[in-house]
Amino acid sequence: MVYSEKVAEFTDSVPCGAPEGNDVGETAGALRQAPDEGHRIMTIRVLVLEDSLIIAMEAEDILRLAGVESIDIVGSVEQARAAIAVETYDFALLDVNLGEGMSFGFARHLLDIGIPFGFVSGYSDTGDFPPDLQHIPLLVKPFDEMAMREFLQRLFPAVA
Repeated sequence: MVYSEKVAEFTDSVPCGAPEGNDVGETAGALRQAPDEGHRIMTIRVLVLEDSLIIAMEAEDILRLAGVESIDIVGSVEQARAAIAVETYDFALLDVNLGEGMSFGFARHLLDIGIPFGFVSGYSDTGDFPPDLQHIPLLVKPFDEMAMREFLQRLFPAVA
């Protein structure tokens, strides 16, 4: 199941917004009205593979603030494989530890088919990753907009 159904259930049951005067929706709207063109990402579609709905939604919000407009969220390798079979993605963000296993096999598949990607993890470095994947950019959880922008610059130095 793609997260979109779960997101609808979740957002209907949880109050939205932040403390008064700091509404995330207003901030995102203001950025869309007056974008910082020097920091916009020209990506059409991003795949986020993350098994935690809260983290996936946070990543989506931060990607949108960074200028990404189309984001698909999946929670398992099987869903990710199905998504890339029917859609074209400009890049992917892969949670390393998916609970059911690691995303390294899927990462190798993305390398084989030419979809750029980066890892997202609570692990602070790639030293324990398989040697063939230690060069892949890593975004360490928890992350904020600045960390995401720096990560995207490492992933796409000429664009970000």
